[in-house]
Amino acid sequence: MDTKGTRVRVLLVEDDDRVADALLPALTRRGLAVSRLACGAGVLDRVEEVDVVLLDLGLPDVDGFWLCRQIREHSDVAIIVVSARGEVDDRILGLRAGADDYMVKPYDVDELVARVQAVRRRQGDHQPKPPERAGVVELSDVRVDLDRHEVTVGGEPVALSRKEFGVLALVAAAKGAVRTREQILTEVWGHSGAAESRSLDVHVATLRTKLGRPALVETVRGVGYRLAAGQDGA
Repeated sequence: MDTKGTRVRVLLVEDDDRVADALLPALTRRGLAVSRLACGAGVLDRVEEVDVVLLDLGLPDVDGFWLCRQIREHSDVAIIVVSARGEVDDRILGLRAGADDYMVKPYDVDELVARVQAVRRRQGDHQPKPPERAGVVELSDVRVDLDRHEVTVGGEPVALSRKEFGVLALVAAAKGAVRTREQILTEVWGHSGAAESRSLDVHVATLRTKLGRPALVETVRGVGYRLAAGQDGA
């Protein structure tokens, strides 16, 4: 469990069924909420739903280092590489690819859990706190509850990641005014940089798809984002 008493959500990316069959119940018994993928396909769709990714490098469909870089470009989720590759060069490559930690197989399960808790704790320590907001913003048939962090479209709930909601909330609260990229990155990511800027673009694209309203959040080229004209709820 993390420091707030909620279960840490872990995604195990492991192609070896024997390893996964042993590890899943062991981690669950130690209080983690664990799901598993046996290959790299689908990982990027799941990273916003979990707190920590346990990433094996020897996957059948993609290069593990490449996948690690892709995860880091799309998300700030904690990544622990768990691999049989124990050479120093491999460890360096893993950390340079964006991993927060690197463990060599075979490893002690209790040590793995301790490292999961440690990276999650560090992640929480550096997580920017969103500004206090209040109220509900209505954008045509899109309803954004800023207090409850809930979004509905046509009365149906839409599941957004924390960052997706943060971007939408900032833009919606501006009611047609432009939110600059710098403002969004500072408030939602906590800092700005090339990787964060690319991640913002990905999150906006995913947000538009999930809402089913691609024109709702308008790009102001070279500046930032705003609600499209006529979508400010006025």
